[in-house]
Amino acid sequence: MARSRQVRMRRVYDPPEEADGSRVLVDRIWPRGLSKEAAALDEWCKDVAPSTGLRTWYGHDPGRFEEFSRRYRTELRDEPHEAALRHLTELSRHGTLTLLTATKDRDISAAAVLREVLTQH
Repeated sequence: MARSRQVRMRRVYDPPEEADGSRVLVDRIWPRGLSKEAAALDEWCKDVAPSTGLRTWYGHDPGRFEEFSRRYRTELRDEPHEAALRHLTELSRHGTLTLLTATKDRDISAAAVLREVLTQH
């Protein structure tokens, strides 16, 4: 029987929790005003983040989220996105994976799309 993957999503500004497991920042840009120590990351996987062009076009506009999600899923099929996604998939097989983002509204973020992709694999 396959073990279901636990992929969590949190803001990088929130204090770490014991239940986080592997803490991976999935934003392309380092979070403003946060030290590396305060972030308490296991790693920064910026290659899995949306391209600068897609991120800029989206601008976290809720009306564009559906199209952003579609375009981002397409990007995830290309290198280096695909290699980074494989790496996150592997991490999720070994325990809880927490995707960290600086985005205020996590539900319409790249991390939300990633979480969905990782839990569907």
